[in-house]
Amino acid sequence: MDKKRVEDIVNFLKSLNINSVKFNQILITNNLAKLSIINEALTHSSMSKKINHEKLEFLGDAVLRLSASEFIENNFQRLDVGERSELRAQIVSDEWLAKFGKLIHLERIIIIGPKALGDSSSKDTIIAEITEALIGAFYKCFSSAKEINLWLDKYWLKDSKLILDSPCKFNAKSKLQEWCQSKSINLPIYKITETSKTHGDQKRFYCEVFIKDKLYATSYGPSHKKAEKIAASKAIEFIMRTNID
Repeated sequence: MDKKRVEDIVNFLKSLNINSVKFNQILITNNLAKLSIINEALTHSSMSKKINHEKLEFLGDAVLRLSASEFIENNFQRLDVGERSELRAQIVSDEWLAKFGKLIHLERIIIIGPKALGDSSSKDTIIAEITEALIGAFYKCFSSAKEINLWLDKYWLKDSKLILDSPCKFNAKSKLQEWCQSKSINLPIYKITETSKTHGDQKRFYCEVFIKDKLYATSYGPSHKKAEKIAASKAIEFIMRTNID
C-alpha cells in the first residue's frame, strides 16, 4: 500500500468511532500488517483476483452470526429461540449489511474494478459483501468478536427495537396468512413477474398480493422471496391503516 492509501484507511477507521483500546492501537501505530488485512477486505474481486475481499467475507459471515447471537443474548433474553433466530436473520441480512455499509460511507473507500463500478444494479450486493468482509478483517486482526460488538451493537439495538415494534415483526407472510385465517377467508395469492434478468437488480421481480381477488399491495425485490415479503408487509400496513374487517 502507498502512503495515501494508508492515510485513507486510517481516516475511514477513525470515522467508525469504535471505542476499543486494541482498535485505537492500530490507528496510533499505523500497524501495516493489520491495515493490509483491512485493505484486503476493502478490495473487491473485480479489481484483483489474487488479493480481494472474498476470503474475509467468508470469515465475516460466520463472525457476524456469532456477534449477532451474542448481542441478542445480552439484550433480548425474553425472546424464545425461534424469535431470536428470526431477529438475527434480519440484522445479519444482505439488506441490513447494504444499508449499514451506506451509512458508514463504505463506497468511498472500496477499491473496485471499472466493470463492477459501472454496474449500478449490483451496488447494494457489493456493499453488503464488503461490509461482511470488513467484519471478517476485524476478527482476523483481533482474534476476537469483542470489537465487532463494540462497533455494531448500538446500530443493532436501534434496528432491533424497530423490528420488534413492527406490527408484522419477523415474518410478514405468516402474519398476513394468520389475518386471513382469523377472518375465515382464502389465503393470500402472490403473483410474481420477472422484470429483469440482471442478478442483484433490486427490481428484478415484481410481486402482486391478492386477497379475495382484490389487489392489496405490490412490490419489487431482488428475489421472489424478498418481493413477496415486502408486498406482504405493505398489505399488512394497508389493512391496519384502513381498518379492514
